[in-house]
Amino acid sequence: MTAFFILSLEASIHYVSMLPEKAYFFLLPIGLVVSTLSIYYFAPDARGHGTEKVIAAIHEKSGWIDIKVIPVKLVTTIITLASGGSAGKEGPAAQIGAGLTSVFAQTLRFNKVDREKLVVCGISAGFAAVFGTPIAGAIFGLEVLYIGQMFYDVMLPSLISGVVSYQVAKHIGLSYFAFSLSCIPESFTMPSFLILIAAGVFFGMVALTHIEVLTLTEKLFNKLKMNLMSKALLGGALILGLTLFIGTDYLGLGSNVIFSAIKGNDVPMFAFLWKSLITSITLSCGGSGGIVTPIFFIGATSGITFANLFGLNPLLYGPLGFIAVLAACANTPVAATIMAIEIFGGDMAAIAAITSITAFFVSGHRSVYPSQVLARPKSPVITFEHQVPIERARLDLHIWELKIFSLWKKIALMVKRSDWGNK
Repeated sequence: MTAFFILSLEASIHYVSMLPEKAYFFLLPIGLVVSTLSIYYFAPDARGHGTEKVIAAIHEKSGWIDIKVIPVKLVTTIITLASGGSAGKEGPAAQIGAGLTSVFAQTLRFNKVDREKLVVCGISAGFAAVFGTPIAGAIFGLEVLYIGQMFYDVMLPSLISGVVSYQVAKHIGLSYFAFSLSCIPESFTMPSFLILIAAGVFFGMVALTHIEVLTLTEKLFNKLKMNLMSKALLGGALILGLTLFIGTDYLGLGSNVIFSAIKGNDVPMFAFLWKSLITSITLSCGGSGGIVTPIFFIGATSGITFANLFGLNPLLYGPLGFIAVLAACANTPVAATIMAIEIFGGDMAAIAAITSITAFFVSGHRSVYPSQVLARPKSPVITFEHQVPIERARLDLHIWELKIFSLWKKIALMVKRSDWGNK
């Protein structure tokens, strides 16, 4: 099903690319309207980026997904992306895979727990088949549900699902890219290690910015007192207005820009911000699609920006941004690191892990998937109500419990008791 979806999407995008460039000014508003109305009338759960809906279905509905989501999500995503909307292809694949496994579990009358497990396998299978990363796909399905906890009892079936799905899709005709990096340092020095940490901090801030832009844009569109068609037309008009100033590179999947940035080629300094804004508008006004492919665009281009700002090798930091921003946005540093190994080679493992985990911590308790459940905080000085979705989590910061503050208190007390303190 993922192969059918991707091949259909590629054929649709190719067809539209043969049309005059100005066709976007007609296709984009129409595509967003058709997508919005189709979702509203046939399958409301197909709205937005698919992985988020699957996470919500697992946590709130024990993995129950309406069968109508599968065809509606497939068709509306193709319409959105082919007409120029900025979104991704992994979310629909994950939702299609999860929808199929949910229907399968319902048909065979699985209990709630087994249905949830099978739906997780559907996420892993869809993600693995889209990007050609079977191990990362399997781990992503386990890691994306919770922050601070993995669904370990589904690891084996999830791994089998990811590997089989990847092999089937590959034999059907999907092709995947792999890029060997020749600029990876053979050994670490303290300066290079600190630069990787700094890059992780930067990518974490980029991810946090994207999350906030996505959240704010969605809130603004929800507050508008307009019908769905008007919102879709407004979103299309805003995107087209922006393209008059920044060009059309930010429409659709943006694959050409992603590949260019991974190869170390120069991109506009604020390309990652423009892609974040256009993606947020597309998904908020009614477009259908995923969120990970735009995150790859944002990550790779922000990596080039970071390299240019500090005079570093863009051929290394484009791929690092590609991986690290995903780790921070989705709270999946393990899956992101494994993806780096599968795409860029084993030599990438250490630097990808350092950068991804740093970015993961810097992004805080925020996510592009608001239904992710917070199982364990990223810092021991943070307390929260356990097992609640991120969007409803109330975090309390107890910064005075950090050891550095207790140390200062001890030093102050020693000084106070000393003769020097009395003088």
